[in-house]
Amino acid sequence: MIAKQSHVIAKGDALKQSGLLLAMAGAIAFSGKAIIVKLSYLHGVDAVTVIMLRMLFSLPLFLALAWWASNRPHARANPLNRRDVLAIMGLGFLGYYLASFLDFLGLQFITASLERLIIYLNPTLVMLLSALIYKHRLHRMRLWAMAISYGGVLLVFAHEVSLAGAGVVKGSALVLASAISYALYLMFSGQMVQRIGAMRLVGLASSVACVLAIAQFVVLRPISSMAVPEEVLYLALLNATACTVAPVLLIMLAIERIGASLTAQVGMIGPMSTVSLGVLVLGEPLNAWIGLGTLLVLGGVYMASKHGDGNGLRHQG
Repeated sequence: MIAKQSHVIAKGDALKQSGLLLAMAGAIAFSGKAIIVKLSYLHGVDAVTVIMLRMLFSLPLFLALAWWASNRPHARANPLNRRDVLAIMGLGFLGYYLASFLDFLGLQFITASLERLIIYLNPTLVMLLSALIYKHRLHRMRLWAMAISYGGVLLVFAHEVSLAGAGVVKGSALVLASAISYALYLMFSGQMVQRIGAMRLVGLASSVACVLAIAQFVVLRPISSMAVPEEVLYLALLNATACTVAPVLLIMLAIERIGASLTAQVGMIGPMSTVSLGVLVLGEPLNAWIGLGTLLVLGGVYMASKHGDGNGLRHQG
């Protein structure tokens, strides 16, 4: 009996450890997206082209994910109806196409470090939007958490404005709009996740976003614009696999093992990873302002996750 209990405990510890490692790997992989996008811009391409290439390489993988998830027993027992299809199209536009495009546009003007700090406000934005739309009450501790997080972003923002000027304002506004778009996606996707499953929703909604990004390129750019430097293609492939599809799967596997709340808390390594990669790969500055701002954002989000209800704790990639 004792040996059996010890085996169960050991198995539980192993699952938790693997879940923590998966959550860390997913957070770090997500954080690399901004670095890769910034590297792509060094080769003279624009946001429309960069996001098209990312989505072009991602599309077959998301279609495969959608096909696999749609053939699971739960999915076969809950076939999609017309309302589901319209909802998936809307969520794909809002959460994966619009949020990604605004984020890529903003990265043309601000550092990867500031971008990741703004994106990481996502859980607090969900709380704020829930209070505005659904009249949810905000407890005092959550208000403090939001004040601390936004104070940290404002600190880094003010420092970058003093160095780079008006472009930082435009870039920060675009990335903040991206974060709001994704927060709205999280709010509206709750019922869909329960009905059709997280993996199926991600696969289908992401596929919709891929088609929209590719169509946008076809409408706005000549086909000759696809003749980009070879390095941009390699970066796009890396972005699609290592920083888009892979982290989605890693985070989902982590949630299965350790739950959404703990996965979100482990995900706090993401902004720190982006700051570190920005310094090492892009040569971005690392100073007391960025360090203090990062600590304030992480501290505020941690408070929000500890005193929240667990909603809105998934992070935008």
